[in-house]
Amino acid sequence: MSTEKNETNESGSARREAPAGERVADWADGRLGIYSLAKANMRKIFPDHWSFMLGEVCLYSFIIIILTGVYLTLFFHPSMNEVEYTGSYIPLQGQLMSEAFNSTMHISFDVRGGLLIRQIHHWAALIFLGGMFVHMMRVFFTGAFRKPREINWMFGFLLFVLGMFTGFTGYSLPDDLLSGTGVRFMEGAVLSVPIVGTYLSFFLFGGEFPGGDFVARFYSVHVLLLPGIMLGLVVGHLILVFYHKHTQFAGPGRTNKNVVGMPLLPVYMAKAGGFFFLVFGVIAVISALVTINPIWALGPYRPDQVSTGAQPDWYMGFSEGLIRTMPGWEINFLGHTLALGVFIPLMIFPLVLVAIAVYPFIESWVTGDKREHHILDRPRNAPTRTGVGVAWITWYVVMLIGGGNDLVATHFHLSINVITWFVRIAFFVAPVVAFLITKRICLGLQRRDRDKVLHGRESGIIKRLPHGEFIEVHEPLNQQALHTLTAHEQYRPEEIGPEVDENGVKRKISRGQKLRAKLSKGYYGEDGQIPKPTVEEYEEITSGHGHH
Repeated sequence: MSTEKNETNESGSARREAPAGERVADWADGRLGIYSLAKANMRKIFPDHWSFMLGEVCLYSFIIIILTGVYLTLFFHPSMNEVEYTGSYIPLQGQLMSEAFNSTMHISFDVRGGLLIRQIHHWAALIFLGGMFVHMMRVFFTGAFRKPREINWMFGFLLFVLGMFTGFTGYSLPDDLLSGTGVRFMEGAVLSVPIVGTYLSFFLFGGEFPGGDFVARFYSVHVLLLPGIMLGLVVGHLILVFYHKHTQFAGPGRTNKNVVGMPLLPVYMAKAGGFFFLVFGVIAVISALVTINPIWALGPYRPDQVSTGAQPDWYMGFSEGLIRTMPGWEINFLGHTLALGVFIPLMIFPLVLVAIAVYPFIESWVTGDKREHHILDRPRNAPTRTGVGVAWITWYVVMLIGGGNDLVATHFHLSINVITWFVRIAFFVAPVVAFLITKRICLGLQRRDRDKVLHGRESGIIKRLPHGEFIEVHEPLNQQALHTLTAHEQYRPEEIGPEVDENGVKRKISRGQKLRAKLSKGYYGEDGQIPKPTVEEYEEITSGHGHH
């Protein structure tokens, strides 16, 4: 018995059945409302600027990490039970090692494509964190973290921090000599915590270091806990990007109420799809040509050995630099030895991270600006903020040098003591110098922009006037260039006001108000910005008075 697939309408003609894809879409729309969702979001506009691809690099690297990580879990054994190596790498045959190291060797030499997948996984992790770092700097220097995107800045910050610890737990899993040295370094930092340090260490390692459980515990954290949280943050980050709409640089027709660019479908999705495969291809080429973490050359971890020239991945280097350059201070308190040489850097590390996380709220409090911002700043137009960012990067690089002081000493034939003292001094001096230089550069660029608006662009044409003077002919800027150079807002610093009211009674001014006024003056005082040219100044010069 067969059923009739064609229906008949009122006129008697047969109506053909909808295609299967359309029926599935109709079914989903009846339950999820995907048609209205697609109508609202599929034509969403995204600005077309190269800097916005930095976030895409992070997203695509994260996807590559997940894909390659799933493949590696099929062959990795997170166990510290000792076995004898019988694999195809002859120099290590017959040696005792943990199952974790043995399975990593098996992946590298006996699983088809295993070494390439390992390399792609590790390189993608490094590129993900590098992309996150640069992406966050782009957001910071352009002021894209301002209202309403403070929460999204926090999401991005948490992604970066969780990525750091995911990377640390990941490169510790093979249980090779290099990663074991890094884990021992972490164990020393944990032990420096007063009162509870020993308990924390025993909990992490299941007893005295190295214990017999840390690989299995790190594996659970690396594969389940941290990636799950990061995936949720990525989804939340993208939802907020859609909800708040994308930021854009100043230009004609661009306001806080619109977005100028390409629609999500089909233009942006087509470009994004091609860019994903481009990122994947570049990472694959790097992974195929440049070896990273060759555990077979290092051997399995033994607590009585330390790998020479041991260095962490770049994103953990500054934390090691803090500890390496800190003097070995110790004090005895109530019968307990406090290793301040390790504990103080251990406390500085999270404090710096917290300062980065809450910076949007600090700037909002200092400036008193509670408005929504969808137009980005040019870094030169926010000299104090730009100086703070460059100072932080300078401090980071100084600590990175401190974290590799032994390699710097051997490669450049310098004294390791000289390098350590240089880093100790630069820790306090270099960020201040970087801040002052950056701020002066930004103010100089503002002055140049002001001159370009008032006098035009230098044409390179030299003209001799009737009285013998030589001048260079300046060409007036077009409207687009004028708009770009003058679109930024200029703020006035917060004022405390008179110390007494109209009745002569002394006002109560809190320390917070005084601090806020002082910081606000530093941001937007006379030394914090160059006044934009006014319409009257522009019209006076362009009307012929003093304009060449």
